[in-house]
Amino acid sequence: MPLLQPRIMDQRIINLFDEYTHKPLSRKEFMERLVKLTGGTALAAAALAVLDPGYVQAATIPEDDKGLTIEDATWHSGETTMKGYLARPKGHKKLGSVLVIHENRGLTPHIKDVARRVAKAGYVALGVDALSPFGGTPANEDEGRTLIGKLDAQQNLTNYLAALTYLRQRKDSNGRTGCVGFCWGGGLANQLAVHDPQLNVAVAYYGAQPKAEDVPNISAAVMLHYAGLDERINAGIPAYEAALKAAGVKYELYVYNGVQHAFNNDTSPARYNPEAAKLAWERTLRFFGEKLG
Repeated sequence: MPLLQPRIMDQRIINLFDEYTHKPLSRKEFMERLVKLTGGTALAAAALAVLDPGYVQAATIPEDDKGLTIEDATWHSGETTMKGYLARPKGHKKLGSVLVIHENRGLTPHIKDVARRVAKAGYVALGVDALSPFGGTPANEDEGRTLIGKLDAQQNLTNYLAALTYLRQRKDSNGRTGCVGFCWGGGLANQLAVHDPQLNVAVAYYGAQPKAEDVPNISAAVMLHYAGLDERINAGIPAYEAALKAAGVKYELYVYNGVQHAFNNDTSPARYNPEAAKLAWERTLRFFGEKLG
């Protein structure tokens, strides 16, 4: 019988959950296959309870943190009004700015918490809601995943480039910008590195790699975090690294052995790995410190 405890769950269950979160797999089909894997409805429910996020329980920086200012941000991208969650340290010092790019569920409470973590480290942090064209991120994760799939990729990239411009133009910005993205957002962080010559640093957690022929366009320093068990994403590492070396791009690449895709997401106990997450975050903040002033 498959084990269901966090961090020792049957790999087939985790692979199925990854398929559900990254491919057009319906909730009904996912649950039917999960029941077959676990051997019953009760065990399937137990597995799902471990896999599904627990946003409130995993919040690390409260919204009422006395050292932070939190606000809703808006900016224009063509005819679209984009929305975001902005966190910054209190005070008027000009700071480096960081885009926090969510996973394929939208701007969830977890990603807002990550933005607060970035702000606590001394930066202006903006969590962009990619689903702004649809009115914003819905509470239902399945709906969020569906809407992510309906985004126009080029327009979405334009919306994020506009967000970087917005950050650079803020009065509390020192003009230096970075980004950090996770999963869907990790792939977008790589794309921002390709398409924004003013970007200073891009950090991608288990994100899809850009085309090798686009890599010479990268001006930013790049940091890449990968999960050792993430075969789907890791298949693209060799070509990306070879292209980075050939183009002379400054980069750091880390593979965390024995951990799952989404190992940084502390709202998903089955995949979260606190040791890898802590080390990757320390490296990320060190990188920001070196590049964003």
